Amino acid sequence: MTVLWVNLGLVYMFSFLARYISKPILIGTNFVTSNKLLIFLAISSLVIVSGLRNNIGDTYFYIKSFEDRDFTWEYVLANKDPGFGVLQMLLQTISKDPQLLLFITALITNLLIGLTLYKYSRMIELSFYVYITAGMFTVSMNGIRQFLAASIIFLATKFILNGDFKKYALLVMLSSTIHQSALILIPIYFIVRREAWTKITFLLFALAILIVIGFNQFSEMLFASIENTQYSNYSNFEEGGASKIRVLVESVPVIIAFLGREKLRKLWPKSDIIVNLAVINLIFMIIATQNWIFARFNIYFSLYNLILISWIIYLFRENSRKFVYYGLLVCYFLYFYYEQVISLNMYYQSDYINF
Repeated sequence: MTVLWVNLGLVYMFSFLARYISKPILIGTNFVTSNKLLIFLAISSLVIVSGLRNNIGDTYFYIKSFEDRDFTWEYVLANKDPGFGVLQMLLQTISKDPQLLLFITALITNLLIGLTLYKYSRMIELSFYVYITAGMFTVSMNGIRQFLAASIIFLATKFILNGDFKKYALLVMLSSTIHQSALILIPIYFIVRREAWTKITFLLFALAILIVIGFNQFSEMLFASIENTQYSNYSNFEEGGASKIRVLVESVPVIIAFLGREKLRKLWPKSDIIVNLAVINLIFMIIATQNWIFARFNIYFSLYNLILISWIIYLFRENSRKFVYYGLLVCYFLYFYYEQVISLNMYYQSDYINF
């Protein structure tokens, strides 16, 4: 865990300094451009720690697969998620060392997430801080394929905001070759490109509550519909549901955004789209309290919380902002300790980083 603590400190320090010496993109706008070198150092820390590990979650199985299999065109095309297979096939032409796979996936994932945060976060150090303390960085070292797909779609935030469906759909299709579940993001495009906090928003929350109440019937219908797909084994998933604390953590940015919705629209007119994506993230997390498998969808949507949380500080009065800012730092730090140390007993292992 020492490596993860050091990484948290370095990433926060570099990104904080990057914003501290930032400047407005245009006079009169609320966006700033952070120092590129310092952001590069923050992203580098994430890439190095993630890319040089040899444990955490499913990492072992990715290592064994890369070592034991020959990723030929025949094998790749005969199996699911060919995009990830092609990536492994290309990497095997360089080296059969699985550390290469871990490092390259870590590089792509964290670089794409970092670049998107660099463009849209108002307080980028808060976004990076929550990325680590809310557990997303740890999940990226577990669900490698799905987080890689999510990072590609996250890069397409620009196309959602600008209404460029064709380019957005192309990136989603590319992501679906890495993890087929990414296709859910295509209909989501039409749902989120509307004003936030309309009747539809509250109907979605009501639907989530109804699903929780009648979860047994809902799960039977859902698992029956995917019985003949590559996700049919999810019906045997028996690891319980997401914790209520997790739901509370995911709800904080959404609740504050609701309370300050008018001011947020003035600060950033297109923020409604990010709010809608964060709302969908919360809805999936509410459903996931019944079965953790539904939290897999949060891998796609939780990243938008990182953008949203970087703006909510400015929804408070100026004399309250420091209190809210440091309050968030403390609360997320405590959550990080609870989840990673107490709950998961996280242990980081690497052949290259030992301290």
